[in-house]
Amino acid sequence: MFDLKGRVAVVTGASSGLGKQMAKALAQQGADVAVLARRVEKLEDLAKELTEMGVKSLAVECDVMDLESIKSAKDKVMEKFGKVDILINSAGGNKGGLIKDMDNDDWNFTVDLDLNSIFRVTKEFVQPMLEAKYGRIINIASMYGLLGTNQGAAAYHAAKGGVVNFTRAAAAEFAPHGVTCNSICPGFFNTELTEASIETDDFKQYMSFSVPMGRAGHEGELNAGAVFLASDEASYVTGVNLPIDGGWSSSK
Repeated sequence: MFDLKGRVAVVTGASSGLGKQMAKALAQQGADVAVLARRVEKLEDLAKELTEMGVKSLAVECDVMDLESIKSAKDKVMEKFGKVDILINSAGGNKGGLIKDMDNDDWNFTVDLDLNSIFRVTKEFVQPMLEAKYGRIINIASMYGLLGTNQGAAAYHAAKGGVVNFTRAAAAEFAPHGVTCNSICPGFFNTELTEASIETDDFKQYMSFSVPMGRAGHEGELNAGAVFLASDEASYVTGVNLPIDGGWSSSK
């Protein structure tokens, strides 16, 4: 099960963190992988790793906040591979702040990066999937898209909640065409976005009473969900928002 040989995957936000981990996981299952992000030097290092795993790879510089950059990236992927079977929308970030303090620019940046970019990337890369009548789209949302917490991150909460419902709407729209759309809602994982706080004693204490498993996620613990949703075996799974958060959202 979960053999991805012959499939072509595109992963945004692949220069580090969860995107990089999932790109490797898909390659381990045999998929050829195009990795997209702004930091092309990091992508080239990753693409070399993927090639050494025995699959084809492509590093493409792409800014998901720029439509022309996305279109150019799609053209390069299609020129190299001729198709797209799997899309993981993993690019994201956050300019946090309390509602009473946040300015419009920080709000707009966060919503544009975490929600609007998923629309832009999906709109471009779903086209070859619809033509082929096959595709797997996986959006990386957040457990913050499923619940609200007093974390001073209202814009991030709003954007990820939008990703959750965009996923449902896209699933319904694409289902008659053989394309599934699901999201993964991670809890806290150690990435560039979280590493400054996640190893502090205060945060570990917060994890101990907020998360039933008592800890943040370890590297690789998101990968099984991504591989499953990307697989042929998940052909009847669409519109699902899968929490991988140590039980955090289910305990609220």
